[in-house]
Amino acid sequence: MRILITGGAGFIGSHLGDRFLREGHEVLCLDNLITGTTDNIAHLAGSPKFSFIKHDVTNFIFVEGELDAILHFASPASPVDYLQYPIQTLKVGSLGTHKALGLAKEKKARFLLASTSEVYGNPLVHPQKEDYWGNVNPIGPRGVYDEAKRFAEAMTMAYHRYHGVDTRIVRIFNTYGPRMRLNDGRVVPNFIYQALKGEDLTIYGDGSQTRSFCYVDDLVEGIVRLLLSSETGPVNLGNPGEYSILQFAREILEITGSRSRVVYQPLPVDDPQMRKPDIRKAREILGWSPKVDLREGIRQTIPYFQRRLAEGK
Repeated sequence: MRILITGGAGFIGSHLGDRFLREGHEVLCLDNLITGTTDNIAHLAGSPKFSFIKHDVTNFIFVEGELDAILHFASPASPVDYLQYPIQTLKVGSLGTHKALGLAKEKKARFLLASTSEVYGNPLVHPQKEDYWGNVNPIGPRGVYDEAKRFAEAMTMAYHRYHGVDTRIVRIFNTYGPRMRLNDGRVVPNFIYQALKGEDLTIYGDGSQTRSFCYVDDLVEGIVRLLLSSETGPVNLGNPGEYSILQFAREILEITGSRSRVVYQPLPVDDPQMRKPDIRKAREILGWSPKVDLREGIRQTIPYFQRRLAEGK
């Protein structure tokens, strides 16, 4: 296949590129590098089946030749990023999705939207199933990301129903692994960075809020299966193992052997109290469930952070 990945120089996008190239496909990586980095794709330079296009997906996209699939992963994805780039986040979810869908329509390509568990907001249903409509504050600081992704899902389904575009929607829950940025701002890189540096681990709130953590290789496997499936409705992908933030902090301290302390800061506005995917749909339709447990995934992630710290990045 010939595959375009928007946001292909980002954390998850670059891992997807690796996977498709290993399988012999041609990959076009499109990224404006606001939050992505060429460091994530530098090892692919010179590959005859890989090309990089520096471009803002909110502008018209021109790609020569045929495309079999478009995976739309372009977007700031952590609170640090979408609070710094609120307008860009809204634009990539709306205009960017519109441009990417228009390209899919023109090329008759299959389109996969990277959505998020954030569409559920601060959920009143636990665990979260795909038929739950969410509890989102549209005017809160996190709303720029939540509503951008909700709009992107609506746009994707409109193109599917009205234009007949072959679409897929994946709702991604907390994912971690190599190539996350040290200053990403999410809990996994925060805790690993602080533990390796011997700094206090910062917990926001009392640490009782819960998250579920999926290793990136498991996520990529699920995305590929979804792309190749016939399912057009949203599908949750994530690890249903649920940890409180305080439990997770203690796991990081034990795995790293760090003597860092845990300190507490006020909880950010609209921070979800619970987050856990119901993955029955993925199990039944895709035959997918995560294989890498949290401890093993963290052990595979730490060396990457150690290298980045040693490089001064």
